[in-house]
Amino acid sequence: MVMQLDNFFMPSSVAVIGASRNSAKIGHVILKNIIDGGFRGRVFPINPEANEILGYRCYKSVNAVNEEVTLAVIAVPAEFVLRVVDECAKKKIKDVIIVTAGFGEVGNIKLENQLRDKLDKYGIRCVGTNCLGVFDAYHKFDTLFLPRYRLTRPKPGGISFVCQSGAIGSAILDIAAYSGYSFSKFISYGNATQLDESDLIEYLREDPNTKVICLYVEGIKNGEKFFNVLKEVTKHKPVVVLKGGLTDAGIKATVSHTGSLAGNKDVFYGVLNQTGAIRADSLEEMFHIAALFEKKVSFASNRIQIITNGGGYGIITTDAISLSKHLKMADLSSITISELRKNTPAHMNIGNPLDLLGDATTERYRMTLNSVLADKNVDGVLLIVLYQTPLITTEIVEVITEAHHNSKKPIIVVSTGGEFTELLSKSLMERGIPVFNFPTETISALDKVVAYELRHKGVKFVSQKDEKVNEKLVVKKKRVSKTKKNKK
Repeated sequence: MVMQLDNFFMPSSVAVIGASRNSAKIGHVILKNIIDGGFRGRVFPINPEANEILGYRCYKSVNAVNEEVTLAVIAVPAEFVLRVVDECAKKKIKDVIIVTAGFGEVGNIKLENQLRDKLDKYGIRCVGTNCLGVFDAYHKFDTLFLPRYRLTRPKPGGISFVCQSGAIGSAILDIAAYSGYSFSKFISYGNATQLDESDLIEYLREDPNTKVICLYVEGIKNGEKFFNVLKEVTKHKPVVVLKGGLTDAGIKATVSHTGSLAGNKDVFYGVLNQTGAIRADSLEEMFHIAALFEKKVSFASNRIQIITNGGGYGIITTDAISLSKHLKMADLSSITISELRKNTPAHMNIGNPLDLLGDATTERYRMTLNSVLADKNVDGVLLIVLYQTPLITTEIVEVITEAHHNSKKPIIVVSTGGEFTELLSKSLMERGIPVFNFPTETISALDKVVAYELRHKGVKFVSQKDEKVNEKLVVKKKRVSKTKKNKK
């Protein structure tokens, strides 16, 4: 049975225990973010030394509140947390977020164990300790203790990010939101004193707004539980996992950061392979993979056609596909080649990559893109658009959008550039088209997405790399056969 954790993301009321009048204090920032984020429930600041904070009546303790409190955010020093949990139990609060640090991550294991025992005794569920908080884009609930003017909150979308490290989580959330990625939920869970990564991803399996789950984890507290949950969740949604603490030095840092055991990396990778989770090798790749799933990129098979207006980019992308594990360069049909030759300059080389050259126009992109998407030999298009060339107009956004709407085949755009490029890229992303900056990183992510999707569909496919290996084996067999004949 999936644990019901809705109260952490859509409570009817919330108490901020440790709310402060000092704008520099964490308790003040959390309260302000809940209010400014647009939360529609009741808000109760708790501070025994204040009568009012940010226009809200302040209470001396949570038990002084005469109304029901469904969630408490605890932001008091570590030595006071046990007492506050007692008060929450008396108030019959069943869910708490404890952002307070100073537990197992600094060697205070005894205090963390005492806290866990109390939580279990009272039947209180806890996100934290030593965490950043949670954010729900759809329900406008924001308990993160970083100011909104310093950390961009993302628009509602399909990515949910479960992150053990608050620092990594906040930085990635900020850049991802700025870059146009859309989120359902962000959960920083810190030490996993009680609720752990397994509980959270299991809950997200049932979240209708979550299309793909991203997990950054440093140490797993219950390996068997993690394995069983991952195996079940990946049947319903993709889970992209990045592991921190792979080297000896990283493992030591993990113990001092969250108090978790990092574990053997080969065993961890084995768990991902056996459960069907997707392994990311960097934060950048994790969100490239997530963006492809969030934009509902879907492939019938693995044949990719490259269209570019930069020859060098076409070469780099060709290399990346050729070296990938699961992708293959598409071979255009004779009908498509004939059509393209009729409608493009004579000096343009028709093949894969399809280089539209530096004098490419918006109209040339339109004609080429539509022809290629209609080709039965093509499963998806890697569309490179370098907006710096003078004959491409801003209408290219409409051209790509129209092709995207008219074809079931995916279009993945790669564009590198500054402010002008960024503006057009964001416009495409808002229209449901995935856009990335560089080809090699894009192919790396696409390779893993295609492999995941086709395996789940039961589709068998051969990569470019596998074809080359097969060709070598065929040649070798022919040579052996010829040698045997000559000997006879």
